[in-house]
Amino acid sequence: MNNVDHKQAIVNGETSLGIEFGSTRIKAVLTDDHFETIASGSYEWENRLENGFWTYNQVDMITGLQEAYSDMKQKVESTYGITIRTIGSIGISAMMHGYMPFDHTGELLVPFRTWRNTTTSQAADELTDLFQHNIPERWSIAHLYQAVLNDEQHVPRIDHITTLSGYIHWLLTGERVIGTGDASGMFPLDETTLDYKQSMVDQFHERIASKEYPWNLKDILPEIMNAGREAGTLTGAGVKILDQSQNLQPGIPFCPPEGDAGTGMVATNSVRKRIGNVSVGTSVFAMIVLEQDLSSIHPEIDLVTTPNGSPVAMVHANNCSSDLNAWLGLFREFGEAMGQDVDSDKLFSVMLTKALEADPDGGGLLSYGYFSGENITGLESGRPLFARSPESTFNLANFMRTHLFSAFGALKIGMDLLTKEEQVTIDNMFAHGGLFKTPVVGQKIVAAAINAPVSVMETAGEGGAWGIAILASYMKNKDQNESLEDFLDEKVFKGIDKQEIYPDHRDVEGFETFIERYKEGLIIEQTAVDHLAPDNR
Repeated sequence: MNNVDHKQAIVNGETSLGIEFGSTRIKAVLTDDHFETIASGSYEWENRLENGFWTYNQVDMITGLQEAYSDMKQKVESTYGITIRTIGSIGISAMMHGYMPFDHTGELLVPFRTWRNTTTSQAADELTDLFQHNIPERWSIAHLYQAVLNDEQHVPRIDHITTLSGYIHWLLTGERVIGTGDASGMFPLDETTLDYKQSMVDQFHERIASKEYPWNLKDILPEIMNAGREAGTLTGAGVKILDQSQNLQPGIPFCPPEGDAGTGMVATNSVRKRIGNVSVGTSVFAMIVLEQDLSSIHPEIDLVTTPNGSPVAMVHANNCSSDLNAWLGLFREFGEAMGQDVDSDKLFSVMLTKALEADPDGGGLLSYGYFSGENITGLESGRPLFARSPESTFNLANFMRTHLFSAFGALKIGMDLLTKEEQVTIDNMFAHGGLFKTPVVGQKIVAAAINAPVSVMETAGEGGAWGIAILASYMKNKDQNESLEDFLDEKVFKGIDKQEIYPDHRDVEGFETFIERYKEGLIIEQTAVDHLAPDNR
């Protein structure tokens, strides 16, 4: 569409707004009814380790929301000369999992405990054994039960708990609801009713009965809403929070808030069976929509759902690109010290592409990019570590390939359980994230990790904020009884080009060699964690 069409869409409110709270950036994306981005805005933020917990400041949440929206709004005004007064539909997305408990006054009882925390191992293990269903450490119920086990003072005061997406949605609409996909990272769902599994709710209450808390689990969990339903409207109070200029009018409908896993599925058209997606950032997760249940419990594999309730196996690794980014930052400093003006995009492109010249297994080098603990490999805390032997082939190409392998090392361990042990068939994996802006390299590495085709679409850079805008548009513009799968296939992604890369057998064999070295060397990483623990420094 041209600027005239976009201008008309803005004036008529024929738009959708998606806002996503990512791990390093809060982003607002305004789209038209043809799913093209009209304008976007963003706000950079970082998690912090406070009192032993990874968290984001509550004030930063509101500030970031306002700044991202304001940035987008100002771009609309400067480009089209229009002040946004209404929007067709809005959706909120955020990092999945974690723990936000509130009392009856709406006070947050403890700082937001994010997905990155590995402080709930006892709770996760006990609940997995109790439910006979894998409960990862980052799930909301694991955080709640660990707080129970620790006799934390806030637990009796809980009125409701939610995720970050549910919290922001509640602020703007007054509705304590959550999308199906995000809910599936709070507590196990019943695939038939798409509600919390009642038998497990009962088991949980039997386990904590002696505590005599004044709340019931079903009452403190948010109501679940499937994709396509209206989940409230923007209130007057919500206008004051979202739009500091208060130009927006209340009454704008919201779709159910979703987690970044769900919006990643939507942004990559990965909601049909045997199709998956991989999302790369500070953390990395890969998901595949299942044809049938898994045969056994795997602690490395989450069982979640698509936004419309289809079962999904998800492998989530806490660490991915942070260490790689840190090394590239060091190379940037070197370039600047040599008097070179280093463009970030060119730096990433040149350095990542260098990995294509490497030995298939990375030349015997070893790296662990653990900024935090990693549940898949059983490490409670992380220490970035690079190691080599005198026999290793130490050059720039192998160095870069090793760090790319390491970024996906934990993910590969989890994915091998799906493809090799559970015999899950993957027809295609769609990839998105900044790493894939550099052509070919990221796709080849991921294809080698999972031994399946990996595709990148021209929409791959849009990310989760665009994905939740699509879900908001689906709620508003779907035909009667139109499924989310059909809406995406026939309306959103029809005619969009994709670049598909099949796994190269040399890359696959090289990654297999690397991952064996990676597994064997985990004792080195654990020693580094123990030796560099705060008490030993």
